[in-house]
Amino acid sequence: MMNQNLSMLVIGAHPDEPDIYAGGLAAYMAERGARVQFLSLTDGRCGHYREQGEALIARRREEAEIARRSLGIESYMVLDHPDGELLPSIELRKQIIRHIRELQANIVVTFHPEGCAHADNRYTGMAVRDAASFVARTPNAVPDVPALEESPVFLLMPDYSLKASYRPDLAIDIESVLEKKLMAWHAHASQFYEFAPWQMGLLDQVPSDDKGKRDFLLKHWGRYVHASEEMMPALADLYSAEAAAHIRYAECFEIASYGHRPSHEEWKAWLGLS
Repeated sequence: MMNQNLSMLVIGAHPDEPDIYAGGLAAYMAERGARVQFLSLTDGRCGHYREQGEALIARRREEAEIARRSLGIESYMVLDHPDGELLPSIELRKQIIRHIRELQANIVVTFHPEGCAHADNRYTGMAVRDAASFVARTPNAVPDVPALEESPVFLLMPDYSLKASYRPDLAIDIESVLEKKLMAWHAHASQFYEFAPWQMGLLDQVPSDDKGKRDFLLKHWGRYVHASEEMMPALADLYSAEAAAHIRYAECFEIASYGHRPSHEEWKAWLGLS
């Protein structure tokens, strides 16, 4: 079993992104007793072709809550920053510091601060990177919340726009929690069955039955659950080369250049593999 005191915060720019890139790790950690929280820095108001305004914001918050229950995590917080207008401001930095400290996070998962095509995603990564310097052992920064004794590990998610700039340092087998991750995606119906298909010209191809929808998710977002060749070294390092060759579903992360850098033994212990 994992350390019961372990805690993880996944920070995305929009409701549904923590689920896409780190839903497997989140469900896996939560099953083993860790406290896991999701945080969306924007309200998701741009995420539709027909719905808009407060009704869409409310819908996306409701979808996030359903996804939270599907993954078995503690909370799914959606901040009020307007979708499409996020900036790495001092106000945002302080909010991030507070959330990390209040959870006493050991692990923070977020976007890469460079190379993200979507400005909100890129600025999310930049804001978290800027906050990282103040989270631990800096009590006079955001003094209303006690500073952490040690910096968390910061893991970077493989944003859809990242190519050669991304380095998969860590990877985890998510087959045991695959259905939980897919159910979280299913919860975000406004995104996976409406907005994204509309953007891709596939709106008329969205199935109506549950099995068809599952197949639709795996067909069009399978790269976020299927083990890839680039993950193999990290998977082999964690599970052995022989075991890695048989892993079908996985997530990978880059260890940020800032924050605590976990040893191989520490990472295995956190995952309950030591």
